[in-house]
Amino acid sequence: MGYDIERFVGYVNEGLLCSICRDVLEDPLQAPCEHAFCTACIHGWLVHHSNCPEDRQVIDVSLLRPLYRYMKNDLNRLQLHCRNREYGCEMVCSLESIDRHERECEYSQIPCSNAGCTVQIERRNLDGHLAVCEFRSRECPNGCGYTILSAEDTQHNCVAELRTELELLRSEMICRVEEAKHEMESRLDSQRRHMVQKESILQNEIEELKSQMSRMMSDVRSLMAAERQHRQELEQAELEKREL
Repeated sequence: MGYDIERFVGYVNEGLLCSICRDVLEDPLQAPCEHAFCTACIHGWLVHHSNCPEDRQVIDVSLLRPLYRYMKNDLNRLQLHCRNREYGCEMVCSLESIDRHERECEYSQIPCSNAGCTVQIERRNLDGHLAVCEFRSRECPNGCGYTILSAEDTQHNCVAELRTELELLRSEMICRVEEAKHEMESRLDSQRRHMVQKESILQNEIEELKSQMSRMMSDVRSLMAAERQHRQELEQAELEKREL
């Protein structure tokens, strides 16, 4: 939707009006047939149509282009009233600068910054409202350190608040201790499994060494038996030699 033509001071050229909403162009785009539209208006139109609403020529979103520079300059120079005119703002700005003014306008309706407050207030009156807002917060005057809402003054009890805080801290500490305990148990279980696995590997290696040693002993005994046999044969040969 465009800018309400009633807000403008003086005559507005017909070429600067949106061909769909008939208000002054806002964020304008131009079709190849040179008809101009507000971006929101033409995009909404092309959802259900595929032609220009003025001359019915076929157009597509990809064919839309920014407004000619001279038309854009004419548009930006138009003078209009602030949208907060009904609230008392008498500012008249160029279209080029109206958005900047309205973002900072003292007559703009803005929400209260206190959480929970739904009041809409003029920017110029915001400080006065914040001073009396029932949702404003402040630090407890009795020194407990809590931030309280003005509406809770009569219900606030320092001892009860501190007791609640203490219980919360106690619960949080218990949770952290339990978490640390579970983490330590998990680590111990992991280390225990690792040690059992290592022990099994070492046990297998020991058994393998025992098996190797057993084979070596068997080989040594075989060698010793062969050596005795060989010695006996030599002694027998020596006796036969002497007899001869």
